[in-house]
Amino acid sequence: MARQEIVIKLCPLHCDKCRAKAMQIAATANGTVISMKIQGTDRDQLVVVGEGIDSANLTQSLRKKFRYADLLSVRSMTS
Repeated sequence: MARQEIVIKLCPLHCDKCRAKAMQIAATANGTVISMKIQGTDRDQLVVVGEGIDSANLTQSLRKKFRYADLLSVRSMTS
């Protein structure tokens, strides 16, 4: 499977507990998660790199917890 980079915009994550919960949800996504990071000026974008991750399912899981999650991009990465 090809490696992919998924960028999801969340509501601004103001506390460390919320950031940790978002990372935990992403880590348990179906597929192989290679790396995760939070970026953006408001620290409101979650970037997940992995193989075989269902981006729509991951976004839906984040919506259940944070009420707002918008799938910004899914990019295939070449090795």
